[in-house]
Amino acid sequence: MGQEDTARLNELAAGLVLPEGLRWHDDRLWFSDIEAKRVCSVDLEGKMRIELELDDNPSGLGWLPDKTLLVVSMRRQQILAVVKGRPVLHADLTGLALAHANDMIVDAQGRAYVGSMGYDIWAGERFRPGNICAVRPDGSAFVAADGLAFPNGMAIHRDRSLIVAESVAGKLTAFDIAADGDLRSRRTWAAMDGETPDGIAIEETGALWVAGASSGSAIRCIRNRGAIQRISLPAGCTAYSVAIGGPKKTILFIGCSSPFSSHASSRMTTRPGTIKWIDLTIGSE
Repeated sequence: MGQEDTARLNELAAGLVLPEGLRWHDDRLWFSDIEAKRVCSVDLEGKMRIELELDDNPSGLGWLPDKTLLVVSMRRQQILAVVKGRPVLHADLTGLALAHANDMIVDAQGRAYVGSMGYDIWAGERFRPGNICAVRPDGSAFVAADGLAFPNGMAIHRDRSLIVAESVAGKLTAFDIAADGDLRSRRTWAAMDGETPDGIAIEETGALWVAGASSGSAIRCIRNRGAIQRISLPAGCTAYSVAIGGPKKTILFIGCSSPFSSHASSRMTTRPGTIKWIDLTIGSE
């Protein structure tokens, strides 16, 4: 595959606002349309359905071992469990989360890791560090890591480490997941100088795909080396989230919208959002 390749990008879903938290689950791509205040899923034929509508902005998604869907409620700083199609409180992060709760990853034990921004970017507040809250399967929660420069997309690597995008710091940071769920041994997984990393997806090879929110691209990274490949989006479109899925886990999905700076006054209520996809095996070397 070439260094940059936009020609093979396809569109899976349109008419969205800000698709975030992309996750491949049960043969469908699930995502939060943050400003539309809904959680949706779409199959590979583009047939979309609304899974949940909220009176708050949803963000990160994940599933408990019993397949119960968890959804981050951003402004309320809550994790909601969807039971029989209706949201019920799973965990309240008030007093733990710093500003909005944001992206989330759920591990095989049902522990949810939720990043909180540290400051209100929509209100134009000045930067303050954020943190990651860990939520046990019973809903009890604690701060697992702090002092993060806008913790954003997260993924759990095959070596059982948690990797988080520090968007303001321009890097991917890794932690070991301790037996009690705490995050330890903080280290830089890869520097992404000049980039604003957002969502993360992990290949079976162990390489990462990262949504590049400042460059408008999806970026393939490896540990200690950073970017080794880039798929650029059309002009005026930027990447906020990525996922890998499909029958053979070879499709890269990219949640796209217009650059964040253009949303600051409009509150992201227009609908430039799309989900694009590319088959990583076609045209690869």
